[in-house]
Amino acid sequence: MQATPLAAPNARPATALLLAAGRGERMRPLTDSTPKPLLQVQGKPLMQWPMEALGQGGVSSLVINTDWLGTQISDFFGANFQASTAAAPMQLHYSQEGRDFGGALETAGGIVRALPALDEVFWVAAGDVYAPQFRYSEASRQRFAQSGHWAHLWLVPNPPHNPRGDFGLSSDGLALNLAKDSGLPLYTFSTIALYRRQFFAPPVCDIPCGNPQGVRAALAPMLRHAMDLGRVSASLYTGPWTDVGTPERLAALNAT
Repeated sequence: MQATPLAAPNARPATALLLAAGRGERMRPLTDSTPKPLLQVQGKPLMQWPMEALGQGGVSSLVINTDWLGTQISDFFGANFQASTAAAPMQLHYSQEGRDFGGALETAGGIVRALPALDEVFWVAAGDVYAPQFRYSEASRQRFAQSGHWAHLWLVPNPPHNPRGDFGLSSDGLALNLAKDSGLPLYTFSTIALYRRQFFAPPVCDIPCGNPQGVRAALAPMLRHAMDLGRVSASLYTGPWTDVGTPERLAALNAT
């Protein structure tokens, strides 16, 4: 199946990718007729929260990847989105994995698919994560761009559904690939991160830029490889954060 271009050749590179291609199996039956990122949280679509924050942080061009009921997302938001009256309209581009490849490409596969439309350094956020106080600042992006790292992750204290955590954090700000039984503190990956295009190339990633074959690939093994090479930095974020993965978590957010 031949993929279609993500953006016009003269379009400015996007500085962020929003992941919105998940099926949301654990959210059924809510997601049987609505993609999870469009479910309402505090009176607006869940994915609109990070979109507004990205726009307020200066992102002017955003790629959104889609699969399940993806046309609902592109029909809802269209080609432009304005985060606030003070922000300029944000250009929206869609990486329609369901249309182009028959299904979602998983996180790494989806990011590599979107690479041709992305800038050298870019944010990745998830359309099903609620973090209303996180700030996607241009200063953070520029600081990372000047570092020698290939990725920078924001980690959060472990929620009840992931009590053992994902990655460690060194005293000098490196993300660590630690075993669960290491005895050292592990934190949960928030899904919020900055990446350099170099991360999605050998030796960490062997998928060609643009993922023309529609390879499905997970992100965690690549992150662990890069951590072992000392190329991933991290910060601990302690503000409100919810992975809206179940109807119960959604209901709890809307009850506050």
